[in-house]
Amino acid sequence: MTLTAQAQPHESTTAPPPSPQPLAALDSRVPLTRVSLAYLAQRINLYLRFGHPARTVQLDRWRRCAVFLPAAIFCRIRWESNDYATVRWQLMVLQACTPLDAMQRIPGIRPGARILLHTEGEQKVRAVLAQIDAIEALGIDPAEVSPAYWRTLGNRLAARLPLPDYTRERHAAFLAGRNLQ
Repeated sequence: MTLTAQAQPHESTTAPPPSPQPLAALDSRVPLTRVSLAYLAQRINLYLRFGHPARTVQLDRWRRCAVFLPAAIFCRIRWESNDYATVRWQLMVLQACTPLDAMQRIPGIRPGARILLHTEGEQKVRAVLAQIDAIEALGIDPAEVSPAYWRTLGNRLAARLPLPDYTRERHAAFLAGRNLQ
């Protein structure tokens, strides 16, 4: 089964587009992160696996742009193929930044974002997708998961070590620590 076949159910089950209310209430100086998304049947599928854009703009039949507020966490998947086979599987968990934060320049993401997890290849992408599914099965929104967990997951993938599970206890500890700040 190709990634495009898996991607479509996630896109169709997402919530209706958010209202422009959050953007209207913002100061015009708040920096926004713009993420380019695209779908061309059997060629490219560039989509969000999770995340809560403040707004999504449909540019044309094949392209969209999702806009994120600072500190928002989201996952972008890139799947590409040619006439013969799949040529690229890429999964990135990213955090939107402010101009004062350290960020990486990433094609299709303006002005850039903090990379929490970056993996390429079918096996590694499928392993991360399984972890995301397990987090959702716990009733936890992956966009609310600790950034440290995503970094740890990426490091474990790179070192070919067993992947850690994200538990309710770990999530409660993260939320408690965030509330103390």
